[in-house]
Amino acid sequence: MNQPHIAGIAPFFIVSNVTTAISFYLEKLGFDTVFQEPDHDPFFAIVQRDGAMIFLKSVSGDPLPNYKQAPDARWDAYVSVPDPDTLAAEFISRGVSFTVPLQNTPDGLRGFELADADGYILFFGHPG
Repeated sequence: MNQPHIAGIAPFFIVSNVTTAISFYLEKLGFDTVFQEPDHDPFFAIVQRDGAMIFLKSVSGDPLPNYKQAPDARWDAYVSVPDPDTLAAEFISRGVSFTVPLQNTPDGLRGFELADADGYILFFGHPG
């Protein structure tokens, strides 16, 4: 029996300001906005680049990235990329700062970490 295909998974980030979050993902990381509601001063949006999608929503209360709850589990999203070296160079050219530079990690990954506008930590990389 063939199992149904799962196409992906997307993190859902509570953000302080959806417009600011959208700007970060578009200008710094090269994502596109695929949905926002409403068009002016949105409270919800979906951004996407290739197969990576992130949901952004503004609600009462502050964003709570993982590192604020568990410093040893700081990633809020793992973004699988085939060539982290080239992507890191692109992000640097866009003025992105990394919280952890491009490297081979002790747990067998190659990649880098960055924080978005609300402090969520994204790791871009792959095994190897």
